[in-house]
Amino acid sequence: MNRKQFLWLMLVVLVMGGAGLALFWQDLTSYRDSGAKIGARLLPEFKIGDVTKMRLQDATHEVTLAVKDKTWRVEQRGGYPADFAAISGLILKLLDAKVVQSEAVGASLHPRLDLAMPGKGAKEGVGTLLELTDASGKTLASMVLGKVSLKKDPMNPLPNAKDGVPAGRHVLVAGKGDNVFVVSDPLEKAVAEPGAWLARDLFKVERIKTLQLTGGDAWKITRDEEWGQWKFAAGGGQLDPSAAVAANNALANLSFSDVITDDTTGTEKAVTLIAETFDNLTYTVKLAPHTDGNHVLRFKVEGTPPKTRKPEPKEKPEEADKRDKEYAQTRQLLEARVMLEQARSQWAYVVPGKVVAPLLVKREQLIARR
Repeated sequence: MNRKQFLWLMLVVLVMGGAGLALFWQDLTSYRDSGAKIGARLLPEFKIGDVTKMRLQDATHEVTLAVKDKTWRVEQRGGYPADFAAISGLILKLLDAKVVQSEAVGASLHPRLDLAMPGKGAKEGVGTLLELTDASGKTLASMVLGKVSLKKDPMNPLPNAKDGVPAGRHVLVAGKGDNVFVVSDPLEKAVAEPGAWLARDLFKVERIKTLQLTGGDAWKITRDEEWGQWKFAAGGGQLDPSAAVAANNALANLSFSDVITDDTTGTEKAVTLIAETFDNLTYTVKLAPHTDGNHVLRFKVEGTPPKTRKPEPKEKPEEADKRDKEYAQTRQLLEARVMLEQARSQWAYVVPGKVVAPLLVKREQLIARR
């Protein structure tokens, strides 16, 4: 190689190196402008205290959670109170979400990562749109949540962990171009199903004195003391203690899966349960068959707890004073709970059939077998 050829070769190397360096700085500048530094927060300007509305939408569902009368509510369920802990938990996760990976991905490839925008004709690879707004309607953050990233965990013995455990989520943030981020949290609670966001406190029937089922298979059971033995109120057979306890526990621990806003759903073929408590409260519960083996539940609460407690035999003055104070505190909490339950009674609820099964038994099923 002569001197002239060598100089031409060096010139080509310098030109190619300069072009590569320019491209590197261009990519680095774009990376910095996107706010996607590894370890940085996904939403650096996000202020949790400004959020008053959250909307989620996927391919089949949509839910809007909004603050009304100082309470988070589910708009698609007639303004039913929302689970504040679930909402605040998701918002805090978004606040703390850290970027662990960033890459520019063209729109045509978004469905492969489940990042296609819902509601725009996309049929496959649709993600979950998440929008957060403030009281003025200003959008604080908007993003599409896509495919959950998995991490291998050889020490996890669960069958569903064989392909890995959820470790992150692909996210497409509005205003960040085609930059797809992977954040450090799978954000699995970010679902668009309205029923998933309902507050779960329904009613809690405690200290039941009598429990009655009306209708063709009517029965009524009672006990003289809170911890006393259950028996049939009108005689006619030996009551099976386990069946009575099962019915008592079922009513005391009712749970629901969704709320119904249609006033006419489940009003036909309903049976009625009436529970009277040692606190002078009466719970009237109506149950009607619904779809998929579920039941529609409606209820009302009536009565007022006693203002004073019944003194115990041979009670000393100092003991009486202490117990009176404890009873006053308990009664105050009970009155507050009843007020909340009465507010909840304006809705109808979907309850799983297995939850209410112990309450819908026939009288003959309550009789002890010999």
